[in-house]
Amino acid sequence: MLTDRQVRILQAIVEQYAEVASPVGSSLLAKVFSVSSATIRSEMAVLERQGLITQPHTSAGRIPTDKGYRYYVNNLNANHPASAVERRAEKALATRVIHGGVSDQIIKNAVDTLVDLTHNLGIATIGDQLYMSGLSNLFGQPEFINNEQVREVARLLDNLEPWLYEAAPNEPLSVYIGQENPIGRSAGCSLIVSRFRSNYSDSSYVGVLGPTRQSYRDVMMLVRRTGEALEEALYG
Repeated sequence: MLTDRQVRILQAIVEQYAEVASPVGSSLLAKVFSVSSATIRSEMAVLERQGLITQPHTSAGRIPTDKGYRYYVNNLNANHPASAVERRAEKALATRVIHGGVSDQIIKNAVDTLVDLTHNLGIATIGDQLYMSGLSNLFGQPEFINNEQVREVARLLDNLEPWLYEAAPNEPLSVYIGQENPIGRSAGCSLIVSRFRSNYSDSSYVGVLGPTRQSYRDVMMLVRRTGEALEEALYG
C-alpha cells in the first residue's frame, strides 16, 4: 500500500518522464515536493522495491516500469478540469470529424486528428482494413533507435489488424502497456484503443500506438473522445 506522497511522486515521475524523455532525479522532485533529496530518495526506494520505477543506470534518475504505468493509469482521476489539450481536441473533432463527409473519410480524419494531437501513430478499422497514419511520429521517438526494438514494433504492426478482430476488446477504452501487449511485448509500446459503432461494424476501433512513455491522461481522453465523436457522426 502506497502512501499519498508515494503515489504523488510516482505520478510526477510518469508525467515528467513523458515530457522530457530522460530519467527523473531526486533533486527535481525535492523542489516540487518541498522536501529534502534524501526524503525523495527514500520514497523512490520504496517505489523501486514495489517494481513501479527503475533506475536505468547508476547515478541516473528513475523511470516508470510497465507496472508503474499501469498503477498510474488505474488511478487516474477522471474528474479533473478540462485542459487546454481537451479544449483543442473538442474544436478539432468538431471541425474534422463530425462534419467530415463520407464514412471512410470521417474515420481517416479522426485518425489524422489523433496523430496531430498526440504525436503518435494513429490507427482505425475501416470495414475489413486497418488505416494507419503517423509512422514517422512513431519511429521518430527516442525510444526506437535500437534496431531490435524497431523490428518488434514492426511485428506488432504486422499482426495488429488480425489481433484486433480476434480479441475484439469490448471496453469503451482499452489500454495495453508494454508487456501487456499480446504481440510485440518487447517493443516498449502502449496501445490505446476506443471501440465505437459505425455503419461498418458494431465493434470498430480507433486509437494510437506509441512508446510506453506517454502523457496517458491526455492521450486516453483524446482516444475516448474520438471514439465518441465517431459514433455520434456515423451511428447517431
